[in-house]
Amino acid sequence: MTETVQDRIDRVAFNADGLVAAIVQQWDTREVLMLGWMDAEALRRTLTEGRVTFWSRSRHEYWRKGDTSGNIQLVRGARLDCDGDAILLEVDQVGPACHTGTRTCFDADDLAPVSGPERGSR
Repeated sequence: MTETVQDRIDRVAFNADGLVAAIVQQWDTREVLMLGWMDAEALRRTLTEGRVTFWSRSRHEYWRKGDTSGNIQLVRGARLDCDGDAILLEVDQVGPACHTGTRTCFDADDLAPVSGPERGSR
């Protein structure tokens, strides 16, 4: 039996606001590009249209990445994490992913963590 798009969406553990975090990663380099939020409809559009759609928490509307900027995200894969409460989207990013014009949203503020010990040392 073939699983429907709705069957896949039903496996997602949306939060109390009806949203799930979607981590966006460049499919070939594995570079983490950004994080966005999706409700069931945004996920449905993403899974069926081949372009990433998010739910804007501030504007309370759907936005398809790149419609105004041209910096589109073409879907190459989508995976649900083990708890069902986060999605990993593998994309082919065209242009910058961040609204600031940079390739990734994660290059702005290094929190300078202490590095963990080497493997095998205690």
